[in-house]
Amino acid sequence: MLDDQVRVRASIRFLSTEEGGRKSPLLGGGSYRPNHNFFGPDNRDMCIGFIELPEGQQVAPADTIQTEMGLLIYPTLKPKITVGRQWRIQEGGKLVAVGTILELLDPVR
Repeated sequence: MLDDQVRVRASIRFLSTEEGGRKSPLLGGGSYRPNHNFFGPDNRDMCIGFIELPEGQQVAPADTIQTEMGLLIYPTLKPKITVGRQWRIQEGGKLVAVGTILELLDPVR
């Protein structure tokens, strides 16, 4: 069950279309809510995360951004939410980006 929230500053590298990533850019003005997989490519336990893009911002395939974001995490994930931690960002089962935690903005509860 998801019952903990944390905000982080992260670097997110979106895969290019040639690498199997998205074919279209993300457009700002809302929240992008892909699956966040901290458990490995064969694991289906996904966390919910919110990547907020400002109005007018566009993120194309192959772009890398730094952003603040919120994650709803599993209690067993708490010890693994650390600076430098990498994870998979997926749309369904498709890998579209890789994130790296740069800074913890809220303490993990």
